[in-house]
Amino acid sequence: MQADYGGNGLFNLVRSIALACGCSDRSYPALNALSPERLGESRHIVLLLVDGLGQGTLETSVRCPFLRRHATTTLTSVFPSTTASAITTLMTGLPPSQHGLTGWHVYLEEIDRILAVLPLTPRGKNGLPLAQEKLHGLFAGTTLFEQLDRESWIIAPRMISASRFNAWHGRGANTLAYATLPELFDLLAGLLEEPRTPRYIYAYFSDLDAVSHHFGSSSPQAESVLAAFDAAFGRFIAGAQGCDAWILATADHGFIDSPSDRVVSLDDHPQLASLLVRPLSGERRAAYAHVLPENRPAFEHYIEMHLAHCIELRASADLIRHGWFGPLPAHPGLHSRTGDYTLIMKDNWTVKDSVPGEKPYTLLGVHGGTSRAEMRIPLVAVRV
Repeated sequence: MQADYGGNGLFNLVRSIALACGCSDRSYPALNALSPERLGESRHIVLLLVDGLGQGTLETSVRCPFLRRHATTTLTSVFPSTTASAITTLMTGLPPSQHGLTGWHVYLEEIDRILAVLPLTPRGKNGLPLAQEKLHGLFAGTTLFEQLDRESWIIAPRMISASRFNAWHGRGANTLAYATLPELFDLLAGLLEEPRTPRYIYAYFSDLDAVSHHFGSSSPQAESVLAAFDAAFGRFIAGAQGCDAWILATADHGFIDSPSDRVVSLDDHPQLASLLVRPLSGERRAAYAHVLPENRPAFEHYIEMHLAHCIELRASADLIRHGWFGPLPAHPGLHSRTGDYTLIMKDNWTVKDSVPGEKPYTLLGVHGGTSRAEMRIPLVAVRV
């Protein structure tokens, strides 16, 4: 399933919000299901991102009745369907093709390193955070909040609220940190009490994603987190009546579960690994491979002979040209950041490699790929 940037995707939702909040850039379409004019009728706009809440989860879980009752439409995530790409779209107003953050791990030609872009740490034995001066020029220059003609706020978990990623991408907004779910909604409620100054409030909730990675997307642990969020969200809406606001909730991606017997490790395919210029980047469900021109026939042949049952091999340049990452013009580093090939994993397969000094970790719930479970996300919209 390909990401929709033409009117029915997460990117279009942020365009509707931007236009409703006074942004003058009308280069890209707003969301078909919720126009800027409708959003602009209210004093405040709240966007609450529930990390990992896929449309499939919303449809099948019995633990989120309030969210289901107020779900208005289904969107697509961006490609790849992952937090690093999606929240950067929400915080810059740009698609991945233009903000250039194409997964959890991104190869940055400017510093010749593969970086986990949210914690800003390189892979491997030298995996310490980069010096601040080395970050200059790696990210989009302008944030969404700097483009809006209204007061903006970010509410984020305390452990990441002051991170360098958030500090850069949150320029133009005020930031509040929370430690618990009740505190998150208390902060939201307090910001909505402003009777005069219009506000845009972006809030991020990460707990569902965390438990889904470790225990699975339909696990009792994930269901428990979802139930607690749904109940708190319902109480918040009831208490917000009269605040003159649109309350929007959506997600960055959905989930698919991938057990250990559906993992392709390049440690088991040394011949294939030897053809790579550098380790894989991107996501376990959509990985980028850098391969020298003289090695590409052998790389393609090995995939076809040994891994065609689980890998769809695509030239990354073709994906860029056909708009998988979003509309052009592309970020100047997009081609180097997506490598020569994208390994799109079939069914519920994943792919990984290892580098010296990198701590191995296991994930049951995964995302980043093109399945409907990963790509489809809900939009919950309530006018109070």
